[in-house]
Amino acid sequence: MNQRNLHKLEFDKITEKIKAYAVSAPGKERVGELQPFVSRVEIERALAETLDAQNLLQAKGSAPFEGVFDVRGALSYIGKGGTTTADHLLHIANILKSARLFKEYVGKEEEYLALRDITFGIQPLKSLENAIYNAIVSEEEIADKASPALFGIRKSLREKTGSVKDKIQSLVRENKDYLQDSLYTIRGDRYVIPVKAEHKGQVKGLVHDQSASGQTLFIEPLSLVNLNNDIKELMLKEKAEIQRILMELSRKVQEDFAAVERNTQIIYDMDLIFAKARYGLKIMGTKPELREDLTFNLRDARHPLIPDEVVVPSTIYMEEGVTAIIITGPNTGGKTVTLKTVGLLHLMAMSGILIPVSDGSSIGHFRSIHADIGDEQSIEQSLSTFSSHMTNIVRIIEEADEESLVLFDELGAGTDPTEGAALAMAILETLKASGIRILATTHYSELKAYALKTEKTVNASVEFNVETLRPTYRLLIGVPGKSNAFLISKRLGLADEIVDLARSFIDAEALKFEDLIESLEKSRREASKDARVAENVKTELQRKEALLNQKLERIDKIREKALQEAREEGRQVLEEAKAKADEILKQLRELEGHGDLKESRRKLQTIRDGLRGEIDSRQTQGGFDRVDGARVEQFKEGQEVLLSTLNQKVTVLTLPDAKGELMVQAGIMKLTVKAADLLEVTETRAERKATKREAKLNLRTVAMSCDVRGQDALEAEYQVDKYLDEAALAGLTEVTIIHGMGTGVLKESLWTMFRHHPHVRKYRLGEYGEGGKGVTVITLK
Repeated sequence: MNQRNLHKLEFDKITEKIKAYAVSAPGKERVGELQPFVSRVEIERALAETLDAQNLLQAKGSAPFEGVFDVRGALSYIGKGGTTTADHLLHIANILKSARLFKEYVGKEEEYLALRDITFGIQPLKSLENAIYNAIVSEEEIADKASPALFGIRKSLREKTGSVKDKIQSLVRENKDYLQDSLYTIRGDRYVIPVKAEHKGQVKGLVHDQSASGQTLFIEPLSLVNLNNDIKELMLKEKAEIQRILMELSRKVQEDFAAVERNTQIIYDMDLIFAKARYGLKIMGTKPELREDLTFNLRDARHPLIPDEVVVPSTIYMEEGVTAIIITGPNTGGKTVTLKTVGLLHLMAMSGILIPVSDGSSIGHFRSIHADIGDEQSIEQSLSTFSSHMTNIVRIIEEADEESLVLFDELGAGTDPTEGAALAMAILETLKASGIRILATTHYSELKAYALKTEKTVNASVEFNVETLRPTYRLLIGVPGKSNAFLISKRLGLADEIVDLARSFIDAEALKFEDLIESLEKSRREASKDARVAENVKTELQRKEALLNQKLERIDKIREKALQEAREEGRQVLEEAKAKADEILKQLRELEGHGDLKESRRKLQTIRDGLRGEIDSRQTQGGFDRVDGARVEQFKEGQEVLLSTLNQKVTVLTLPDAKGELMVQAGIMKLTVKAADLLEVTETRAERKATKREAKLNLRTVAMSCDVRGQDALEAEYQVDKYLDEAALAGLTEVTIIHGMGTGVLKESLWTMFRHHPHVRKYRLGEYGEGGKGVTVITLK
């Protein structure tokens, strides 16, 4: 982009304002070098980066730029093998910290994708960062613990200094009569005392300095020479050790030089991007659409260099099929500002700067923008205003192409009006023939007529309020403007006869044309007002539609997240259940080989109680969703109820105890639950039929007896307990356990279990014909 055109459109003033928001010198330099991009990809990327930065500033606050300085010189020196200073190393550490924090600041959210692509290149170097911070306290101070050697040197230095101070204070007291002041001082890193010149022979030592008046000599007593020498030696060692530490840290930076340099460049690039973003927030900038058809629509555009309290928003657009807009109207009506606004906003957007327009705006993807604005009269070149403009126009005709936007201010002015108008029309025709887009301001009526009868050319005017005699600074596309010279002169007090005389000098057809313009302008204002109302309604509807779509999208995400969490929770529950089952089976196998029957039974009961306790704990912790319904008022054994914490039907095995707890059967599991968690079952007719069919099916599949002959007591108890659960679920009322007669040990073990079994109502030995003493007949609850 030609620098002359950037200057004409005041792009350099925009970059100066953005510089104020950059935090580092390299960032300010990048702002100063800012140029409009040509490639669509580069423009879109730059705008997306600035928009991401603006959204981040609003969402998360200030970016982590604290302590960022220019370290390019220090890095260059280190890259060549040099050793830099403590302050430069500290600044490098600040850059590394800023880069690391920036990676966290941008995060991994998809909404900041443009910035995430940049921070992806950041390599956190926490160890190098810590090494520098641990060794360097401030820009002028190295930490005592930067190295063991430095710690030892400084410890010795403090001890020696303490000894010198004690010694010299003693000498001050002894020689106070000979001293100018009862204190000591330092000259050349050596402790001395101020001795009066006339008493210099009374204090034996080395003279290091004298006062300006010559009345005082600063003498190092001989008794301090060795101590001062020791201190000086330690100070030299300290300096050498500090230099070694700085060299070691510089070599660590050199080891990761590529990553450090890359992180540094990214931070400076971020400084540029966030400076543009902060400026965008200041001017309430938005991201426009980039159109390849070279049309543009700048809604409620504001010139960014005009103060907020003065600037008037104006909608400026070039529709498809239009290549030239001729803007007319009175002086000081805002014609030139309109041209500059169009050109400057295009330059800003193509440089990745958000522009002060309303949402839904667009810019054309112009490869170059040319401007002939302002008086370029040059005394040195002896050029008139007309000559200067024409020289510039010739240059524009030579350089512009079909992807250019050309801005002419007062095209053809500065010469004879007839010739100037003819030249203006010829220039417009020539540029239009090349497909170049044009915005031109003029006072010539001939150009208004030219725009009315020429294809792809439209009139426009800056609105003027004839009541207040003030311009509104709004652009009206499609309507030519009037100069309103007669009306303004009359309102300002010019006599009517003079105004009428002036009208008589104008051709009647020209007056009719002006009246037609006035009528068109009035109709245009009314239509424009209606269009603005319709546009506002449309914008509001689009905003509400976008908001609704966002809410629907949020709901979909919440639903998907809830399903995912439910699946994950279900998977975890299954895994826990499987692990618990495996553990119980393992314990049961161990119990099978256990010799002590009572101990085995006790351990089995402990396992069962532990499982029940875990289920109860899950219920009380809200591990299952509760359901609502009518609570059970009267309980009876065998009653089917709904367990709200599991949302599952269960069978009541025992009546509630004093604590309000009872035992229920859930599948093959027996649970102790609270009566308050049980609800009445409300079944449909289809469910009742399904339940009866299931019960009948269970009656056919569960045997009426269980044979445990030949098994040991533990194995038999396990099998009988399982059988009783299945029989109870199948709805059997009486079953037979075949255990045989033998020694009677197996029968006694089973009867001990029956005494406390929740399914057993009563039990007895079999009678004649039932198996006698070899069987036990059980009546189930």
